[in-house]
Order: sequence, then structure tokens, then C-alpha cells
Amino acid sequence: MKNSVHVLVFSGILAMVCAILLYAVTQFTEPLRKINEETDKDRNFLSALGVPIPKNVKPRELLNIFEKNVKIKKIGKITIYEYIPETSKSGKPIAIAVPFSGPGFWAPIKGVLAFEPDLLTIRGIRFYQQEETPGLGGEIASKWFQDEFKGKKIVSKNGEPGFRIVKSGGKSKKANDTNAVDAITGATRTSERVERMLDKVAKELYKERKNYVR
Repeated sequence: MKNSVHVLVFSGILAMVCAILLYAVTQFTEPLRKINEETDKDRNFLSALGVPIPKNVKPRELLNIFEKNVKIKKIGKITIYEYIPETSKSGKPIAIAVPFSGPGFWAPIKGVLAFEPDLLTIRGIRFYQQEETPGLGGEIASKWFQDEFKGKKIVSKNGEPGFRIVKSGGKSKKANDTNAVDAITGATRTSERVERMLDKVAKELYKERKNYVR
């Protein structure tokens, strides 16, 4: 009986010590985790906008590049990120990025959609947070999928705002519509959720662009 009590007491103390240590480690690494997340986010914004990033750039250097080249402002309720090169004499943006987010199939998805100055033509897209199935929905982070968006628009041929990800796609077929790309084969639900996010961005941005584009 005494041995059983000793085992229980020892197990309880051990569990408490492990919990305290885990909490301490979590608290200690939390600032580093946040810095890494912000750095990754900034890197994706810069990449989508087309801002040159040196190889093996350090977090502090990346932050400086972001601060010197990207200006944040509002169009109505939409936050936009203007890429104005620090060497620019005109002060006019050469690209504009809009963040988006929403529920994915397994977890939240966050990304950024970059546009040419007309706020209609897509310059690039990046997903900086996603936990979709590797090899299926996780392909949204792949280069081949993101390259599909380059040059696409957020309006159809007849001028209707919106964006679609069509089911019948894959790596071999290309969506013909100006405001559509092919879905990822075998990742219908992820594709549908991403389409919802981008369609919402397209319609909201189209509504506000008249207050921005001159």
C-alpha cells in the first residue's frame, strides 16, 4: 500500500515539474516564435509584391527591406500594402498587396494577393499559413499552383468582379477564363475554401478601387 502511495505521489510531483518546465520553455520561446512568424509573413508579402530579397537575408535585414519599400494604408475597410521602391522618384506604387484569410479544410489559411497598379491584374499570390494535407490541399503553397495566378484578373471577360477556382484542373489543364485558375486535383474542399476567400477579396477590392485608382 505504502509503495502505491509513494508511486502516486512521485508521479504527481513529476507531472507537476514537467508542466512547469513546459510552461517555462513555452514562455521563453514565445517571442522567438512570434518573430519567426512575422519574418515569414513579411517574406511572403515581399515575394508576392516582387520586392528583391537577398539570399540568406537575416530577420532584421528583411524587416528593414519591408519598412523601406512597403507602405501600409487603407482603402475603405481594406488594408493594402503598396510597394514603392525606396529609390523611386515618382512615389507611385508599382504593386499593391492585399492580405486574406479564412477557414481551410483542416485549419485557418492566411495569404497575400498582390496586384499591378490597376488593382485588377494579379501579380502574385503566397500562402504564409496553412496546414492542409501534404501532396493534396498543401499544394496551394507550391510554385506551380501559385504561378497559375500571374496575369489573371479579378473580373471576368464581361467585367463582373469575382474569382473562381475550377474543379476540372490539375497540373496539365489551364482555366481559360480571365478570372479563374484550375483547382488542385484531389483537393476539392481546400480549393473551394481558397476560392471563397479570393472571391470575397476580389469583390470587396473592386468596389473600393474607384477610390484609389486614378
